[in-house]
Amino acid sequence: MEAFFKVPSTPADQTEAVVSGVNMLDCPLNEIESIVHGTTVGTNAIIERRGVRVGLVTTAGFGDLIEIGRTQRLVPGSMFDPKFVRPKPLVPRHLRFEVHERLSAGGEILKNIQPAELEALAEKIKAAGAASVAICFLHAYRNPVHEIEVRNFLRRRLGSIPLSISSEIVTEHREFERFSSTVVNAYLMPVMQTYLNSLAQAFKQRAYRRRLYVMNSAGGMITAKTAQAFPIRTIFSGPAGGVNGAIYFARQAGLRNIITCDMGGTSTDVCLVQELTPLVSSEHQLAGIPIKTPQMEINTVGAGGGSMAWVDEDGRLKVGPQSAGADPGPASYGRGGTHATITDANYFLGRLGNQSLLAGRIELYFEPAKAALERLSEKLGGYGLHQLAEGVIQIAITKMAGSIKEISVQKGHDPRDYVLVAYGGSGPMHAAQIGEELGISTILIPPAPGNLSALGLTLSDVRHDDVTHWMAVLEDASMEVIEKKFQQMEEKAVSVLRSEGFDSADIVLKRELDLRYRGQAFELNTPVESGDSADKIKKRFAGQFLDRYGHSHAAHALELVNLRLASFGITGKPAFAGVEDDNSALPQAKKDEKAVFFGGSFWDTCILDRALLPRRENFKGPAIIEEKGATTVIPPGWTAEVDDGGNIILNRRNTE
Repeated sequence: MEAFFKVPSTPADQTEAVVSGVNMLDCPLNEIESIVHGTTVGTNAIIERRGVRVGLVTTAGFGDLIEIGRTQRLVPGSMFDPKFVRPKPLVPRHLRFEVHERLSAGGEILKNIQPAELEALAEKIKAAGAASVAICFLHAYRNPVHEIEVRNFLRRRLGSIPLSISSEIVTEHREFERFSSTVVNAYLMPVMQTYLNSLAQAFKQRAYRRRLYVMNSAGGMITAKTAQAFPIRTIFSGPAGGVNGAIYFARQAGLRNIITCDMGGTSTDVCLVQELTPLVSSEHQLAGIPIKTPQMEINTVGAGGGSMAWVDEDGRLKVGPQSAGADPGPASYGRGGTHATITDANYFLGRLGNQSLLAGRIELYFEPAKAALERLSEKLGGYGLHQLAEGVIQIAITKMAGSIKEISVQKGHDPRDYVLVAYGGSGPMHAAQIGEELGISTILIPPAPGNLSALGLTLSDVRHDDVTHWMAVLEDASMEVIEKKFQQMEEKAVSVLRSEGFDSADIVLKRELDLRYRGQAFELNTPVESGDSADKIKKRFAGQFLDRYGHSHAAHALELVNLRLASFGITGKPAFAGVEDDNSALPQAKKDEKAVFFGGSFWDTCILDRALLPRRENFKGPAIIEEKGATTVIPPGWTAEVDDGGNIILNRRNTE
């Protein structure tokens, strides 16, 4: 059975929206094999600073490390901003507690912790009212003994307060990123525990008895229990599901290299996928806060259907990152919103109809959208409303195209060599314009694009990641020692997956080495296999370096920094039906015709029902294709057809 639903989010309690959607299933939950959940609870808590009060326990003299950080402005667009203010750390100074302990860089104990100091520490944490504690000692990635000692002591003294230790969150060097990531995990633990416990209880009351899975940021599933202990792994949970769904339909269409574009109500997430494999790295930041855990290389920009247009103090038109959200939403929702949004601009231009949003559940109102644009026009000195609406959309298009350039052009990839896969509630509406901005001539709109992120969750495998830090010059390192270290990591990974119910035949292991030229500060993740020689690994790294930076140095020595292992428990995948072979013709799909504003003038435009579109019949834009949850806009100069898998394929007629 295939069923797709969209329900409005419930910011006050996101559990309500999830349960509301599940209740729409025409199937009792005790017949459901598994539930996989993608969530933005962690993401929103960081962006909106709605986590809990965190206490930080660290080595004496290093209490200010998370505030000093590095001499970098991590917030995008801040490099030349004279008004830039560094984001405040998640732990204020009075909640940082220092302990007199010390390990050497190699992990040897130089100074033990005194029992009396631990007693005093527990009292300080209790008096400060910390709801969660992050324990981060210098060089703990080499030896966790002191972190474990403090955690065990505080667990006895403080009861059920959540405790995070850096040696379990980030098992590699770079103190600032390791400390920051551990603090983020502690900041989110109570929030995620409350949310997932509430969700699990709601499902249990509806007779669901199997495991609840949560999507992790690297594109795999983890159990809800793991997500509660390591919520940092779920930061990009929702977008990762969408990338998996895009890969599935790209494979069905015979594509190998794609750029995904997931445009929702608040933001747009983009990801570059080569040979049907997204890039995964552990160097990320959110709202200026470093997060060092494996994540898909997804770039996010504040441009979504609800992004508001506004005028800055210099009289310039801006769009986003502020959003009207789900409540009150865009002005055209008629719920009291007064700011013009991207949705209002599209509706005013005729590119949206009353059956286009949220499965037809939200009726749109023209007059509030027009009034919002009129107020914006007055602030700009009286622009024509149609030209203003197009300007709002074009600014958003430029921002989204810029985000794609960051993951493609800036890393040595030409976006014209890729197919754009657009989804989310707003992605198909803007895909062709994004393509024109980047010179991309082919676009794929998958079935049910408004639900693709959810659909992608069901196509995912269970995934765990492990890292062993070991610095050595590759040419001097023993390949036998590297092999032994990987085997130890694999034994541990297989044991975990077997405990989760996977047989050996369903377990896949993938090795990587973090490598860099000697003297450099940052690494590239390089895939390796058992039996690879140092020369073979070096050649593979040189090819990666050339692709990323446009040059390589074959004669330079390589430095090994980390060994990485990704372990997968392969799950059964649902099968999705394509478009049935019937006698539908394009005239049957035509619902209406109206004037729509494109490029400075009105065009007679067909309004089409996606469910009735025939296969393999090419038709020209302008046209608008409506379905539950999304609208696809085909501007003049583009053609479209439906392939055998049910994808809408857009092609630009004139690529000059």
